[in-house]
Amino acid sequence: MTKAIQITETGGPEVMRLVDVDVPRPAKGEIQLRQTAMGLNYIDTYHRSGLYPLPLPAGIGMEAAGVVEAVGEGVKGFKPGDRVAYGVGPRGAYAERRNIPAGRAVKLPKSISDEMAAGMMLKGLTVRMLLRAVYKVKRGETILFHAAAGGVGVIFTQWAKALGVKVIGTVGSDEKIAVAKAHGCAHVINYRSEDVVARVKEITGGAGVPVVYDGVGQSTFMTSLDCLKPRGLLVIFGNASGPVKSFDLGLLASRGSLYVTRPTVMTYTADDKELAESAKDLIEVVKSGKVKIPVNQRYALADAGKAHRDLESRATTGTTILFP
Repeated sequence: MTKAIQITETGGPEVMRLVDVDVPRPAKGEIQLRQTAMGLNYIDTYHRSGLYPLPLPAGIGMEAAGVVEAVGEGVKGFKPGDRVAYGVGPRGAYAERRNIPAGRAVKLPKSISDEMAAGMMLKGLTVRMLLRAVYKVKRGETILFHAAAGGVGVIFTQWAKALGVKVIGTVGSDEKIAVAKAHGCAHVINYRSEDVVARVKEITGGAGVPVVYDGVGQSTFMTSLDCLKPRGLLVIFGNASGPVKSFDLGLLASRGSLYVTRPTVMTYTADDKELAESAKDLIEVVKSGKVKIPVNQRYALADAGKAHRDLESRATTGTTILFP
């Protein structure tokens, strides 16, 4: 038996329970991991709350790092003792031990710690998707990213800077301005005390930006549209303030033939080959030192509820890790 977080109903952080579960021998094509660190992400709160419905009972958590303890029939490229990580599921990462398909895992180099790996996989793969697949940023461009001091934001801004891109970041406090600047933002706007649209237009000489990356959702949607230049692209990749449920398509026409997309990293890494290529890019940029993974909060697995409360109240910065 092993310990894992499960939910039998959706709701607030209190619905998560630490329970005993059985972990069988890995099946064909699977590896069994003893997990050493697990990453906390907003998608975990969506699964827990019911925003993204799951069949119940269910485990939650999408990314973790650990050590291979056993391999199933037909598995090649992994052996007991290998350090590995995964970042796009399968869901159920909040656990001491578990089995996952071998094709969803990647080996870790010595230069990347388990903490870093557990905190960078889902977020880093998301950033790679945003910068290199959904919209291929170009050197010299100025772009806008909401929640720049968050877990995805601090990876995004560093990677974008390494690509020669200037990032305008938004944050919710003066304390987070320093965090965003330290991780590569060329300009930082406190959305609680400044007019975001006016500042973006000022920074860009009235032109607006070619792309806005928005993981906040409902509360920033109209602001994001108003920051775009004609034929610009709004990339909504999260719902921290709630989902955008409906809007008038005429708003896109009146603001200059704009585009809106709602990508998911699961779609962009659905194929094992695509996942491996994306993970290789992520590991290489972290190994180079151009992107650092700041682990700023640590919680025991049994305290996952507190971790969720802190994340949802925007009390966290950078990466948050759970430990078994």
